[in-house]
Amino acid sequence: MGPAFAGDVMIEVLRQNQLCMARSPPPVIEDTLPLTPDNDASPAPFGAFAPNAAQAVVIHLAQRSRLKRGAFRPTLSRLVNLFRGGPVDAQYQGASFRFYHQFSATERGALFNPDYNLQELDFLRGHTPTGGVFVDVGANVGTYALVLARHVGAGGKVIAIEPHPVTHARLAFNRAASGFDHAILVAAAAGAADGDLMIETDGDNLGASHVVTGNASALAVKVPALRLQRILEDAGVDKVDTLKIDIEGFEDRVIIPFFADAPQALWPRAVVIEHLSRKQWREDCIADMLTHGYSPAGKTRSNTLLLRV
Repeated sequence: MGPAFAGDVMIEVLRQNQLCMARSPPPVIEDTLPLTPDNDASPAPFGAFAPNAAQAVVIHLAQRSRLKRGAFRPTLSRLVNLFRGGPVDAQYQGASFRFYHQFSATERGALFNPDYNLQELDFLRGHTPTGGVFVDVGANVGTYALVLARHVGAGGKVIAIEPHPVTHARLAFNRAASGFDHAILVAAAAGAADGDLMIETDGDNLGASHVVTGNASALAVKVPALRLQRILEDAGVDKVDTLKIDIEGFEDRVIIPFFADAPQALWPRAVVIEHLSRKQWREDCIADMLTHGYSPAGKTRSNTLLLRV
């Protein structure tokens, strides 16, 4: 049975499963997002959660068929979890990850789709030389930062900024598993000023953690905040080749002050900025970047690609 046919069969199985779920009341989910620095008291070494045979079949078929699309990933995640609960250790774009796919759309995407964010990654790799500097604002578990760390090599530098304590712990584990010591991790939020910010998570998608701009919920967490320019200076960076920023609608509060105050030597040559939450911007930071010599170089469903001309 070829992968295309097998993929079609599984698509139909998943579709029927979704129909059954729609007809019946949703199950009570007792799992909650742990707000502790690490999900494991003593993290097992990478490879301890390699996919078992059944999980490997599901992942393999998803990666080689239409199942890798976003609409199927939550159901795939539940199916993989049925064969064994907990995370899955896997490679993605040459880096090593422990994917907690049940609580993160980003981790589901990278686990089931080998081309996840590939256009953005290729754009960044194309403008980041070996030995270069990449900055990731909102690094999540490292699906950009660690891929670019592999690309720049040990002579380069990656600055990965991720404030959420759980996500930061996963990022740190993935960096260690990948052996990329030249990736510098910053456990703080990028902000307009140095100080503190509150962050919280919507629902069960840890990757959608965002800065609180209104009333904070009981699950909000206080984290340190630093100006992007200060983060770069503290990391000993005097030049930036490329930058990606995805901080759930807070991009303008970071980017606009940065370009107003930072020396042009720190302005990146190429930028990937998430635009899905642009309605939450107080000011249009993409328009602001155009006034600083950037021009559009491409656009995906989630991100705008810009080049400094």
